[in-house]
Amino acid sequence: MENKILDSINSTADLKKVPAADIPQLCGEIREFLIEKVNKTGGHLASNLGVVELTVAMHRVFNSPEDHIVFDVGHQAYTHKILTGRKEMFDTLRQPGGISGFTKMSESEHDAFGAGHSSTSISAALGFAEADKLNGKGSHTVCVIGDGAYTGGMVHEALNNCKSNLNLIIILNENRMSISTNKGAFASYLAKVRISKGYTEWKAGTNSFLSHLGAFGRGIQRFLRWTKNKLKKAVYKNNYFEDLGLYYIGPVDGNDYKTIEKTLEEAKRLGRCVVIHTYTKKGKGYQPAEKSPDHFHNIQNAKAPTEKLRDAVADELVECAKTDESVIAVTAAMGIGTGLSKFGEIYPKRYFDVGIAEEHALTFGAGLAAAGMKPYVAIYSTFLQRGYDNIIHDIALQGLPVKLLIDRAGIAVGDGATHHGIFDVAFLSHIPGITLVAPVTCAGLRVAVRHSAESDAPYAIRYANSAEIPEIVDKFFGDGDSAEIGVRADFSVTDAPEFVFVTYGNITAKVIEAQKKLVQEGKTVGIILTEILKPIDDPVKEIAKYLTGVKKVLFVEEGILNGGFGMICASKLREEYPKFSNVKFGVSAIDDNFATLSTEADPYDSIGLSADKLYDKIISL
Repeated sequence: MENKILDSINSTADLKKVPAADIPQLCGEIREFLIEKVNKTGGHLASNLGVVELTVAMHRVFNSPEDHIVFDVGHQAYTHKILTGRKEMFDTLRQPGGISGFTKMSESEHDAFGAGHSSTSISAALGFAEADKLNGKGSHTVCVIGDGAYTGGMVHEALNNCKSNLNLIIILNENRMSISTNKGAFASYLAKVRISKGYTEWKAGTNSFLSHLGAFGRGIQRFLRWTKNKLKKAVYKNNYFEDLGLYYIGPVDGNDYKTIEKTLEEAKRLGRCVVIHTYTKKGKGYQPAEKSPDHFHNIQNAKAPTEKLRDAVADELVECAKTDESVIAVTAAMGIGTGLSKFGEIYPKRYFDVGIAEEHALTFGAGLAAAGMKPYVAIYSTFLQRGYDNIIHDIALQGLPVKLLIDRAGIAVGDGATHHGIFDVAFLSHIPGITLVAPVTCAGLRVAVRHSAESDAPYAIRYANSAEIPEIVDKFFGDGDSAEIGVRADFSVTDAPEFVFVTYGNITAKVIEAQKKLVQEGKTVGIILTEILKPIDDPVKEIAKYLTGVKKVLFVEEGILNGGFGMICASKLREEYPKFSNVKFGVSAIDDNFATLSTEADPYDSIGLSADKLYDKIISL
């Protein structure tokens, strides 16, 4: 594919040299580049196609990295990466050791702030703007946030602290018409007036003139301000941003290059805190993505399994709701991702998508539970971290039977460190009164959902973003009984092997590989799989039954080492069973780091959880 203009751009300095007349062609080339690359690597396509003109305009008007560009979530920053020297690396997008699918400070000086979670951008951008002001710098900070992220509570906390005299430009990019309906002809005309240089200069001159006329001039100023506010309210109704003292411009077509560049130039010239309300078309320039932006939001570079573990959870929840009208499903803007959208289609009155507001989702669930309902709150493991206080204070402390459905548990190979689900076991294990289970089969998950419905205490079910793994099912559930949740071993209590692995979740597949390698060398090796993680006493008692005569025990988990299941369980076994004093215990987990994956053939090798590394660890105990 030939990209005549794009091929010549390797920096923002190159971009600024492109004649304005060639910018539409450049935007088209960027879209073709994105479609080609992302369809190979996987990633967020529709959102990136929608912000091409906006991103090009930002980098022509502002001077990154002296000016700071902060993207919310960061999944829409692909054009930004292309224009800031990472174009040649795009074949490595979202690959272990490659460039991130989000903004990442260690990757480029142009990534002012790392992201991956939503609704953080304005808080961070405000920090940059205040720091520049304190340091006497004239740099600008530009924040790009979508209408989805705008539903997060942090956004409004940050807006409440924005000062009008900061060089902060907030671009509120709407692509689903979910914030306002101010798209009438007069509203668009008023937006154009407010970004015209003549208007702002006239306004400044008039205010200066009137201020010199004493009380008479101030009276005219008050009258003009009253008239202007009446006019704006007639068009915008109540404008939240103007009420906060921020200068509002919008709506502006973010896919109209000339308009968006002119708007940014004027916002920069104003020298104050400005909110620019843009609207863009998700998937623009690629017909399949325009027709189905949700499908092309995050495309995969591999064929998805026919049934994922989450589908079993969602299906069973629908079944429970048929006979129990108190069953309610709650999600934080991840209805499709968690599979709960099907529940919403069947039981719309008992389905709540609260937007990107995990904290609210959890406390809302607590309120539902306190009122006698049975709420199931589905949140990705990585996003559950955001509601830690809500779990402790609003759910566990009050003993409320909220059911947590923890999706995408474990390593997120494509999305990387921001999306790894590696902390939930450790932080939930230390909260009193919670039951935590990790079934590895669809049948086990269905049983967990049914059991949890009868629990009168907080109950958490964690599972990976995958289908069942056949090797695990065959080894531990070959008898067809995959429904019972508990502790299983591939050896008998009376026939203990020399080495034993203890594990849970999908990392069991790596353990099975390590076992095969050891067996080939003549070692006797067993595996204990537990699907119960808390209360810890239950698995400890069951595991202890199998360890008589065992020489080495290695706990393996796809989670953080400190405070994880392996560390807690090994400590309990040492303390409560003196007969195991001669047994060598070890733990293979993620040791005090964020599990950055490298380019090895097996990316798990870089975090010590590949079959080879597990083999080395148990041998060296």
